[in-house]
Amino acid sequence: MPVQATSTDDARALLRRLGADRTPHPGGTLLAHLERVRIQLALWEARPALRLAGLCHAFYGTDGFPAGLLPLDRRTELASVIGPDAEAIVRFYASCDRRATYPHLLEPLFRDRFTGRTYAPDPLLCRDFAELTAANELDLARRDPVFRECWGPELLALLTRFRPLLSQPAWRDSLAVLHTS
Repeated sequence: MPVQATSTDDARALLRRLGADRTPHPGGTLLAHLERVRIQLALWEARPALRLAGLCHAFYGTDGFPAGLLPLDRRTELASVIGPDAEAIVRFYASCDRRATYPHLLEPLFRDRFTGRTYAPDPLLCRDFAELTAANELDLARRDPVFRECWGPELLALLTRFRPLLSQPAWRDSLAVLHTS
């Protein structure tokens, strides 16, 4: 476990150096959001690489948050801090063309927004992606009632489609946060 703690501390230091603690994000700063996503994944007992990816998931920007902290040509810099497995999850998450991928992830078909390529990713990567998506979106829904009211039904539909890929704790939290009677 000391190696994991060091990686987490080093990732936080890199995030601060790159300004994540000064980047506005719903619910505070980008760093605060990233830390909450990491904690949520830990509560769901996600594997260490996925927890680190949760902390770093916005490094290259995303389809929904385009302001990345590092360009893709600096992937080795992030990989040297969090390891190649966690960095691969971050890259995969960042590359998602949501409009093209969300309806087809279970098939599995994934469209990379950086390259335009559509392919069938590794099943573990699909599960990591779904779990990280749930942790990310549920953090936003918990923090912002307007976001939850506006996007909650659509998010619940998305996470319902992703249910076969989600852990039981992630699914239970999805229902608890997004289900309206």
